[in-house]
Amino acid sequence: MKYIETQTLPSLGHAEVRIIAHTPEAARAVAEALRDCFAGAEQRSYPGLNGDTRLHLTVDTATPAGPGRTWLAASRTPVGTGAHSDET
Repeated sequence: MKYIETQTLPSLGHAEVRIIAHTPEAARAVAEALRDCFAGAEQRSYPGLNGDTRLHLTVDTATPAGPGRTWLAASRTPVGTGAHSDET
């Protein structure tokens, strides 16, 4: 079955990342590795159809992550992001 993506693109300089893993811990580990490279927003986690975990997050590709970023700054949602039609 072919899946056709129908959502709009993220704002310029941002990328939407979808992670599918067997366990929440594995999904969080991948998200943490991405946050080490890019500034990112709060992650959104959903149960999958087969007991897996689906984790979605937005990363700011224009702003590299750095040691000076605080937890509060890293957890702020960028403007123009939110739930997508397939995240209900």
